[in-house]
Amino acid sequence: MFLLGFSSGLPLSLCASTLQAWMADADINIKTIGLFTLAQIPYVLKFLWAPLMDRYAPPGFDHRRSWILVSQLFLIIVIVLMALSDPHHDLEIMGLLALLIAFLSASQDIAFDAYRTDLLNGKERGMGAGISVSAYRIAMLVSGAGVLIMADHIGWQAAFLVISALFIIGITGVFYGPNIRYESKPPATLSEAVVNPFQEFLQRDSAWLLLIFIVLYKLGDAFAGSLTTVFLISDLGFSLTDVGLINKVIGLIMTVVGALLGGGLMIRIGLFNALLWFGLLQALTNLGFMFLAISGKSYAGAVIVIAMENLAGGMGTAAFVALLMALCNHRYTATQFALLSALAAVGRVFVGPPSGQLVALLGWADFFFITFLTALPGICMLFWIKPGLDRLNHNHEK
Repeated sequence: MFLLGFSSGLPLSLCASTLQAWMADADINIKTIGLFTLAQIPYVLKFLWAPLMDRYAPPGFDHRRSWILVSQLFLIIVIVLMALSDPHHDLEIMGLLALLIAFLSASQDIAFDAYRTDLLNGKERGMGAGISVSAYRIAMLVSGAGVLIMADHIGWQAAFLVISALFIIGITGVFYGPNIRYESKPPATLSEAVVNPFQEFLQRDSAWLLLIFIVLYKLGDAFAGSLTTVFLISDLGFSLTDVGLINKVIGLIMTVVGALLGGGLMIRIGLFNALLWFGLLQALTNLGFMFLAISGKSYAGAVIVIAMENLAGGMGTAAFVALLMALCNHRYTATQFALLSALAAVGRVFVGPPSGQLVALLGWADFFFITFLTALPGICMLFWIKPGLDRLNHNHEK
């Protein structure tokens, strides 16, 4: 889980913040850099080709690992081509390569999410999610801040080549990963692979309640996180270095701790209790930002609030990913997980504009209180879907 989770997180920053930094360093104009953000579209649309990955499988390993390996090998090729490019002469080509990196990265995510779901049983899912989420975040730091630091010393091209070489970690995970023997056959036709995952899920008891819950559970967390950096800089007056150290470094460490802690606790307390208590902790940490907004700049206060917020976020993510895994039918794992994770991302994608409007209208303290209230409906919905979660626990603890 760690090796494959690391490989899954490695490409994300390359087609986003890291590439933007390279463009800025090369004095490319801001409008062009803004267009490059569209390269991340495949992450939102990955459910469109996930049925193909349920229906067909390259030869070599089991169904999922074969797709993971193919994605990794093509990622190495495309990242090497990106490393050999020059923003001053190959801008259009680099845009296409960034889109390809995002497409291949999203494909790797589809295959890895499906493999993790198919491989782990009910009791293993919490810890498996915690380990893979931690590795994913560490890889994002390596391909984000790590590449920026390397670029300062060895240049952008060499830094990208280093990242391409790091995929050996993920390839090692493919070779050493356990083989999965599937009791049920994959979809027989492409039509079945496209239609049946939706049909099968929507025929379940409380299916619509589960879908609404997936949208709502992390909504308060996403709401508060959408403008945290702006709040620390513009309202509290922290420097960029302060924000980088407190929000990124300490935040990453506590997210990793939270994901591992949450995964471990899930084994003892079960899925429902983990979602309930970790969700409440996520909501309460939003109030920490409200108190910061009222009390003003405080290094100790900021460290405590951000550490607790990321700890709770990591714990909640471990439980939430375990839930998504538990909801997937093994015949359609790739498609259903891609759909559910895309649905879960809806809040994160769309909370930005209303967040800015609310801050302008009400101020920071009231905004963070609203993010706390936004987290409560998802927590309350847990009691409606509890019978379904209990059945999931019973069915998957084998």
